[in-house]
Amino acid sequence: MQNNPDPNVAISPPAQRAAPIAPAWHTIALLLFIGLASATSAYSHNLSPLGFRRGPAFGYLSVILMQWVIVAFIWFGIRRRGLTLRDLIGGTWPRWTSILRDVGIAIVFLIVSGMILVACARLLHASGREVAERLLPHTKTDIVSYLLLCATAGFCEEVIFRGYLQRQFSAWTGSTIAGLLLQAVVFGAGHGYQGPRLMAVITVFGCLFGLLAQWRRSLRPGMIAHFLQDSSALLVRFH
Repeated sequence: MQNNPDPNVAISPPAQRAAPIAPAWHTIALLLFIGLASATSAYSHNLSPLGFRRGPAFGYLSVILMQWVIVAFIWFGIRRRGLTLRDLIGGTWPRWTSILRDVGIAIVFLIVSGMILVACARLLHASGREVAERLLPHTKTDIVSYLLLCATAGFCEEVIFRGYLQRQFSAWTGSTIAGLLLQAVVFGAGHGYQGPRLMAVITVFGCLFGLLAQWRRSLRPGMIAHFLQDSSALLVRFH
């Protein structure tokens, strides 16, 4: 016998699955491009196989252009669903104290994640010194171009991986955890020039960035941390 539901008890509606933020073809095209770019960088052992033939500065600028093209492509895809880049970034800075808060979060994040990454690198016997010596700047022009690259990567890569792919994968799978892990795998796989061991370490880093974005509901702290992490590599070059 089926019991009649109590009319005094409110029944919660079923949770709705998040909708994809872009068409499937758009995400597949983006993944193919990331894979191709990573494979060519692995083959050439450089960030940009074409640009670095003319010197580091030209190579940095070519990567900057490529990343902004990808962000423009993402904007094209999400606007078809009525979204903007600001929707992907999230968070606000209504006061200067909000900026200081996110800077503080970024610094703490780098300290904690740094300890985790050092442990992972030791476990995998991975070292980034050789890659750093090969790719870091030498002249003043190179340094300025490199800092521009760091700023671009901080913004663009967080939009690409944590803003776009993490949300898209979460919508496809119906799981925020799966979305976080999948974007981290793509993030690590997209750094082919680093070699397999460092790519594994970078995958862990992608997970940590994904957790930060999920916790803060914003890419802003991650963007700051990303820039600080990449630009701190100059310390290796001039140590």
